[in-house]
Amino acid sequence: MSLKELTFEHHRNAERQEFVKVLMGGNIDPKLYATFLYNQYVDYNILETVAMASGVLNDLPDIRRAPKILEDYTELWGDTVNPPKQLASGKEYADHIMSIAGDPDKLMAHIYTRHMGDLSGGQMIRKRVPGAGKMFDFEDPESLKTAIRAKLNDSMADEAKICFEFATKRFQEMMDEVK
Repeated sequence: MSLKELTFEHHRNAERQEFVKVLMGGNIDPKLYATFLYNQYVDYNILETVAMASGVLNDLPDIRRAPKILEDYTELWGDTVNPPKQLASGKEYADHIMSIAGDPDKLMAHIYTRHMGDLSGGQMIRKRVPGAGKMFDFEDPESLKTAIRAKLNDSMADEAKICFEFATKRFQEMMDEVK
């Protein structure tokens, strides 16, 4: 089985969350989306910082999303002094990433889960959300997908499932922001 097949149910569970429907609905409130972006920025920044320090991002040109997510967030939020609240899953995610900092395969599982999502489904999301959607801009998406796939192995499945569980929790927390 491939990593994609091994993580299919966790991926599907994340995609079935109510917030994904709000995100894909085409009329998400810009401030709500900015809150989501801010929290994504925190997650991506810690992941990419640790992954870079571990050499995991070597040979992955144009992989970093955190700076682009920050641009998208700033465009929509405007006020850089008073950011939205950081959701609980962000602290938990940062703690988890720090706990696996010495394991390149586990870090790569998170890169796979998050960044391949941006390269694939993210292209549909960008058409439905406010703002420029710079986080979904890639210089050469097909080459980047190929380079990511070359670094994957099936032993990453358990960690990729953990990343999908964090995504699911984030989507659930974002629904609390909707209510």
